[in-house]
Amino acid sequence: MTTRILPAVGDADSARSLATLLSQLPDAEPALPVADSTALLDTLARLAGESLEELPEVVLVHERIGPVPALELIREVAMRFPVVGVILITHDPSPGLFSAAMDAGARGLISLPLGYEELAARVQSAASWSMGVRPHLTQGPEAYTGPGGTVVTVSGAKGGVGATLTAVQLALAARASGRSVALLDLDLQSGDVASYLDVQFRRSIVDLAGIPDINPRVLQDAVFTHPTGLGLLLAPGEGERGEDVTDRVARQAVSALRNRYEVVVVDCGTQMSSANAAAIEMADQAVLLVTPDVVAVRAAKRMVRMWDRLQIRKAEETVVVVNRHTRNTEIQPPLIERITGTRVARSAVPANFKELQSAVDAGRMQDLDSRSTVKQALWGLAGELGLVHAPAPKSGAKSARLAGDRGSIGFGRRRSRGGDEGSVTLEFAGMAPIIFAVIAILWQCVLYGYTYSLAGNAADEGARAGAVAAVRGEDPAAACEEAARDHLPGAWQGSFDSGCHAEGGMYKADVSVDVPLFFPGFDAGWSVDGEGGAVKEG
Repeated sequence: MTTRILPAVGDADSARSLATLLSQLPDAEPALPVADSTALLDTLARLAGESLEELPEVVLVHERIGPVPALELIREVAMRFPVVGVILITHDPSPGLFSAAMDAGARGLISLPLGYEELAARVQSAASWSMGVRPHLTQGPEAYTGPGGTVVTVSGAKGGVGATLTAVQLALAARASGRSVALLDLDLQSGDVASYLDVQFRRSIVDLAGIPDINPRVLQDAVFTHPTGLGLLLAPGEGERGEDVTDRVARQAVSALRNRYEVVVVDCGTQMSSANAAAIEMADQAVLLVTPDVVAVRAAKRMVRMWDRLQIRKAEETVVVVNRHTRNTEIQPPLIERITGTRVARSAVPANFKELQSAVDAGRMQDLDSRSTVKQALWGLAGELGLVHAPAPKSGAKSARLAGDRGSIGFGRRRSRGGDEGSVTLEFAGMAPIIFAVIAILWQCVLYGYTYSLAGNAADEGARAGAVAAVRGEDPAAACEEAARDHLPGAWQGSFDSGCHAEGGMYKADVSVDVPLFFPGFDAGWSVDGEGGAVKEG
């Protein structure tokens, strides 16, 4: 039987040497090496999302992989993809490292410089183990489900911009849609999640700091189940104890929560630490809160640049949310997007603290009125981030309310004067063309905006594919165009046009897509352009 092998090696020379030896192994099907921990986890998640059988039997992790340390990466792979046999490649095959690697979930250790016999033996052993456990993990109600839950981090550009409020409402929105949700407070010195949800619980994430391996039983003891159904892992009540929560603790806690809940929302506060930096790096989506003022926008730009310098997260992978937005301010979302180099969410949160004051003062954000424009905007953001199964209840509640109002008014008219029914019908008939015209215009505007977002997303994906194509031995232009096209729905691919090129240390993609007229497939004669860029790798 063929053994599929996925190497994770950051050093180009080591990757070539390893690829040469792997090509000599009998019945081996080695994939192209991935260059860092993020690429490895993304690749495995994509394969697991297609089918469990698509996962490789063996993953080889080089000790110098980054940015996540090798042992932490092995632990993450072992927890999220337990059917994969992981092998550590190291210069230090000491008993201490061997024991640590086994504790992290590795199935073997290979010493450098590489030797054919040792490599073949370790790969065969790990592959046999992987093929032996797969049937057991794909049967019964506890079957393995793939890449785990969605992790979203929420950070503030500076203090007081609303990060905790946003994190709480995102978690409540996801829970209201029927998903299992955990809310982790990593604002370790001044976390307020407990205050916002009226919780008194003495356990916190600090209680996990001294535990080498966070298993489900240990996690259950530290998590508080809120009456709303949220699982809360709180910040310590004594801020100085936050120093005990290292990046290792944060990684293990996030991984354990991800494997237990469908959605994990992490409040990272405004101060960077190794713990919340690890969470942001692991997140599927990183949200950065900013208010439309010069000080906050400058702070957001500094934060984004720091994340990029520390290789935590690239600017284009960050979602900025504008809080306390008003139409008459000079600083609008498009300007913030240009200054920070990030993607600004379509859902801006209006400035209306009066709606929040009673719920904040009572410490019961779960009781915030559904008619609140702030709540509606934040639940709309949850839908934009893909955290809910169904749209937020804004439009449904409002439609039901209006339907009820219309029903009571109509009933009253029928009881008072039967002749009014005819006049109402004539009035509606006269207004019908205007109503239909307005609906058609609004629908066309929606199609225009949707096409614009598709073009931008396709350009981003094309640029990323072109930037890494050289490392994989592919033609950058072809990889760029193929990735851009693949990220467009079929009805939009017919009008697709792209231009991919390198510019300095960047690889850029320009995508042009025609806007459909009322229905996808009908050309309106308009087109929108999307631009994307990514730092070239290799």
